[in-house]
Amino acid sequence: MTSSPPVSVSRTIEVPAGTLFGLIADPANHPRIDGSGMLREASGGVISGVGDVFTMKMHNDEMGDYEMTNHVVEYEPGRRIGWEPVMKAASRPEDQGAIGQPAEHRWSYELTPLGAGSTLVTEIFDCSRSPDWLRTAVKGGSRWIGAMTATLEKLDTLSRADIPS
Repeated sequence: MTSSPPVSVSRTIEVPAGTLFGLIADPANHPRIDGSGMLREASGGVISGVGDVFTMKMHNDEMGDYEMTNHVVEYEPGRRIGWEPVMKAASRPEDQGAIGQPAEHRWSYELTPLGAGSTLVTEIFDCSRSPDWLRTAVKGGSRWIGAMTATLEKLDTLSRADIPS
């Protein structure tokens, strides 16, 4: 596999962009909206700019328990947020060598206001700079499309639950 353009999923959510951004900028909400079922617990405060770091405890059947340190590399209040994960801890011996090594992939959210109470939310996974082994493992990012779709559904539900009726 030589090239993998970013993959993305979009959903219109009938909630203002600022409200949605607030939910996404708080890593504690990520396990609540995670459509992959892999995110367990976040540490680190609300993201306030490029250079912020938060940690996510994770689990999947393939890798077992592990932790990722997420380095915020994109931040535009109310509009865009993105981070690049780096493995911090791994339970499998074969993953120990990846600890501290950037895999050059990025998760981002882009919010486009469509009006006072409506936002187009796009989740983006970009592994275009990742090593071949990672691009192959995630099928150029297409492996995550179902989970990304479920994440945006959960974000929609969570954002509406937080709005007084």
